[in-house]
Amino acid sequence: MDATPTAKAPEEQAPTPRFVVGSTMRHVLVMTGTGTAGLIAIFIVDLISLLYISWLKDPSMTAGVGLATVMMFFTISINVGLMIPIGALVSRALGARRREDARRLATSGCILMAIIATLVSLIILPLLPQILHMLGATEKTYLVARSFLWISLPTNVLMAFGMAFSTVLRAAGDAKRSMYATLSVAAVTIVVDPILIFGLGLKSDGAALTINLARLAYLYIGYRYVTRHHDLLARPNLRSIVADARPFFAIAVPAILTNIAAPVSSAFFTSIMSRFGDGAIAASAIIDRVTPVAFGGLFALAGAIGPVLGQNWGARRYDRMNQVLKDSLTFTIVYVGCVWALLYLVRVPLTLAFNAPDLTADLVQFFCQLSGPIWFFIGLVFVANASFNNLGFPLFSTFFNWGRATLGMIPFAYYGAQVGGPKGALLGIGVGSVAFGIAAIITAFWTIRRLERQAKAAH
Repeated sequence: MDATPTAKAPEEQAPTPRFVVGSTMRHVLVMTGTGTAGLIAIFIVDLISLLYISWLKDPSMTAGVGLATVMMFFTISINVGLMIPIGALVSRALGARRREDARRLATSGCILMAIIATLVSLIILPLLPQILHMLGATEKTYLVARSFLWISLPTNVLMAFGMAFSTVLRAAGDAKRSMYATLSVAAVTIVVDPILIFGLGLKSDGAALTINLARLAYLYIGYRYVTRHHDLLARPNLRSIVADARPFFAIAVPAILTNIAAPVSSAFFTSIMSRFGDGAIAASAIIDRVTPVAFGGLFALAGAIGPVLGQNWGARRYDRMNQVLKDSLTFTIVYVGCVWALLYLVRVPLTLAFNAPDLTADLVQFFCQLSGPIWFFIGLVFVANASFNNLGFPLFSTFFNWGRATLGMIPFAYYGAQVGGPKGALLGIGVGSVAFGIAAIITAFWTIRRLERQAKAAH
């Protein structure tokens, strides 16, 4: 046998990927913590924008902005679905020490995401009258929502690029710079929002214009970080983009189908609440803003564990992949418990800050009292879906998200509204989450065991 050492391939000489060594809990906490800071900053900005609108003391305007954000939630959910293949493919390539593949995949993914985001805006804008009336918009709320969306939806492509660059940073393990890029949205909004809403008297249109400026900042800062600090973008090549479209959409299509379950169910819930007047719609709008701020850690956790799982799958560290899921469960229990206690304590001051009328205040306070158990089981679905999307089982993610958003929500919310009014509808949205949350997390552990068995059989 020839004892001459074999020269290492370039991939083997690459530096060790960040997430395949060290404490998995530390990686989960660092990635989730930085992601939470960035996400909550954006969600707080949305909350503050709605707070500013509520200070105009016009419930119809608050409701109109609320309806507009239901539609924006739909477009952002599609963008999040498009982020998932970028994170999965780039982190997997980096985990296997194939840097040039990672650069190519990052470039193709960013361009494909921008193209789809543009098409989504072009499809939705002409359909706004039908969609907003389906959501239960009255004459004034319709005018507010339509104007808001015609200003903000055309820049969805800027948001898509910014989110894509932020995902590339997280796939590379650079959670800090990804957070900084996201925080730029908050910084711009906090400064510009009051100037446009109050200073120039643009009201809700001022809030929409601020969104456009914030998205531009997000794109610019994310691009600078990706190119200057990581060099993870290559020169665009049409042949590469076409070739990479197949693995990209293999993950993106089920991920998008998964993600739009939430805005579809939110739209259904808004249509139910609209039967009880603008006060109930305003309550729904406030809840939609408070929820991501309060439970932003769960949204961040779902995005944070994807690159960690992806790199360890690339390195075939199945023991660490199992531990990542266990660490995520521990985080979910502790985080939801703390947030639930806090929401219960601030429920009255929260409604006072929004100048909420009686019905609106009553519904928001009721939500604060029951939010903990609901969001614990929703959190289990989030963690499981992150695992499915990054480990090659995206259809499972689609099944559990749509199952929870339809069978687990619609009949319960509808029946709850019939029996207990808007409070009954609020209670109904969470009941079905219990079974789907438990089933989803059990299935996530099973998929890792299956991947490990397949790897052993192949060798």
